[in-house]
Amino acid sequence: MDVLATRYYYLVTFVVLGLGAYMMIANRNIVKKIIGMNVFQTGIFLFFIAAAYLDGANPPVLTAEPPYVSPLPHVLILTAIVVGVSLTAVALGLVVRIYAEYGTLDAELIREVRHDE
Repeated sequence: MDVLATRYYYLVTFVVLGLGAYMMIANRNIVKKIIGMNVFQTGIFLFFIAAAYLDGANPPVLTAEPPYVSPLPHVLILTAIVVGVSLTAVALGLVVRIYAEYGTLDAELIREVRHDE
């Protein structure tokens, strides 16, 4: 229990991950599913950054004393943010096209219309 008290950011990470997963599963609206996907991505980003944290570590510059914080997770998260923004842009572009085709963003109604065709 002492670990959760000192590492509360892991608990926050799993709450954010759970919230994002719930939004993707429970909502019928496609835009809300995309928002849930972004919340889930944010939870993953928080997990990687929290895992890279070291107590008493310094930035990895030559003038600082060891131990150093690894810059690799931070670089990976910056890349993941760019990929996430691109994925969101493509998904929202598809949402615009789906709405133009079916006139709704309700996933269940779209399934029914596709099944009837």
